[in-house]
Amino acid sequence: MTLTQLSYIVAVDKHRHFATAAKKIYITQPTLSMQIQKLEDELGVLIFDRSKSPVVPTAIGEEIITQAKQILSGAKHIEDMVSVQGETLKGSFRIGIIPTIAPYLVPLFLKPFVDKHPEVELVFEEALTEEVLKGLNEDYFDVGIIATPTEQHIFEHELFLEPFLAYMNPNHELTKKDKIAIEDMYEEDLWLLNEGHCFRDQTMKICKKNNEKRNKTPITFESGNLETLKRLVEQDFGVTLMPYLAMNDHDTRCANGVVKKFSDPVPSRKIRLVYSREFLKKNLIDSFADVIKNSIPEELESEEEKMVIE
Repeated sequence: MTLTQLSYIVAVDKHRHFATAAKKIYITQPTLSMQIQKLEDELGVLIFDRSKSPVVPTAIGEEIITQAKQILSGAKHIEDMVSVQGETLKGSFRIGIIPTIAPYLVPLFLKPFVDKHPEVELVFEEALTEEVLKGLNEDYFDVGIIATPTEQHIFEHELFLEPFLAYMNPNHELTKKDKIAIEDMYEEDLWLLNEGHCFRDQTMKICKKNNEKRNKTPITFESGNLETLKRLVEQDFGVTLMPYLAMNDHDTRCANGVVKKFSDPVPSRKIRLVYSREFLKKNLIDSFADVIKNSIPEELESEEEKMVIE
């Protein structure tokens, strides 16, 4: 029995599909299947019921997988303790980050961090908030970057407050205003992200319900991608809300759409660096947080009054 074999059964349990699990851990499916079969032969039990689709663990398989996770977690902790010894930070550092932050924040701090800590192997994975927290609890992620409050046993660094901006077609009536107020926002007028995205929930908290008939396109389109929402707005369809960093490279008025700021107090989301084990990789976590804070635009440090939307 090896740690590698244990990691393979945990991967299959996570994805419930041999081919998918093999792809995710960068090995061939025959290799994965052979090693799991070898472990089953050694233990004299079936860990997975292969007659089911998706594949599921057997009763004894579930117990073995639970123990395997604990063993792998313990082995990882030993590696982590060794990696933080000495003056040079090194080792693998796995980050779960929500999709409405990843494409806009990571490019800002990636080079400064790599330049400062060249021996740290960064592994990023986009995931919804629920998946990030689950990954922290299971020691899959070392840290997460999210925008909502956490569970009590999760530690956090507050990184920055990110204002919401309104992005609208140049023909929209709200373009006449210098700044817009929360009261100007109606959920019925907005393009939204799919359910499961915390940014959607925060957007709906900003907007107010209105039972009056309003001029609205007879189209419903819920996207999992902020860039898709931008393109819809630019095609003469309504308004959407955007996080500040998603519009950081846009002028207030551009050819395809108009960016409007909110009046004070400016609705904002709190971006957090979260982790589940305070004593492991603490120096690395602290340095990671510092680099991010030093890489964000100066505008995010403005003194304007903000209202945090959780």
